[in-house]
Amino acid sequence: MARSANTGSADAANPGRLKQIALTYQMTRKADPKVGLVVAGVGIVVLGVLLGIGFLIGHPVYLGILGFVLGLLAAAIVFGRRAERAAFGQMEGQPGAAAAVLQNVGRGWTTTPAVAMNRSQDVVHRAVGRAGIVLVAEGNPNRVKTLLAAEKKRMSRVVVDVPVHDLIVGDGEGQVPLKKIRTTMLKMPRVLTGPQVTAANDRLRAMGDLMSNMPLPKGPMPKGMRMPRGGKTR
Repeated sequence: MARSANTGSADAANPGRLKQIALTYQMTRKADPKVGLVVAGVGIVVLGVLLGIGFLIGHPVYLGILGFVLGLLAAAIVFGRRAERAAFGQMEGQPGAAAAVLQNVGRGWTTTPAVAMNRSQDVVHRAVGRAGIVLVAEGNPNRVKTLLAAEKKRMSRVVVDVPVHDLIVGDGEGQVPLKKIRTTMLKMPRVLTGPQVTAANDRLRAMGDLMSNMPLPKGPMPKGMRMPRGGKTR
C-alpha cells in the first residue's frame, strides 16, 4: 500500500514539473525566440562530439550514451540561464522586482518587502541572513539614499553589532543590476551564526515594518478590499 501511494504521488508530481517546464519555455520564448534552437543545438553538438570520439576510439555505444546524458545536461544548463535572463528582462523596471529577487535568494535568508517607502514609490526591502542585514532600494538613486539612511537609523535602535549592507538597484555607477542582486548577496562573507541571525530577525520583527505599522481604518472592511501580503523566506 505504501509503495502504491508513493508511486501515485510521484506520478502526480511529474505532470506538474513538466507543465512548469512548458510554461517556463513559453515565457522564455516570448523574450528569446531563438531559445529552442540554441538549446537543441547545444545538446546535439555535445552528443555529436562525444559520438565522434566514440567512433574514433572504437566505443561508439558507450560514448554515445555518455554524449546523450551530457547533451541533456548542457541543454538544461543553457535553458536555465536563458530563462533566468528572460525573466530578469521582463522584471526590469517593474515595481517590486527586487522583492521578487530577494524572495528567491535561497535558504537561510528572511525577506521583508517594503520596510520603507516614500510618496514617490521609492522603496526599500530588507533581507537578513548569515551575511547580516541587506537593504535593497528601488527607485530614484538620490531619494533612496535618504530612505536607506533613515532605515539604518531606525534599525540601530534594536540591532547592534550586525553588519548592514545597502544595495541600490540600477545600472549606474555604484548601483547593482537587478540580475546581479542574488549573486552579490551570496558572495557576501558569512559573519553571523544561526542564533545571531534568529536574534536579529526577532528584534527587527518586534520593531515592525511598513506594512504592520500601517494604520487600518476603523469599522467593517470595504467589500472587495484585501489585506496586504508580506513575503518571508527562510
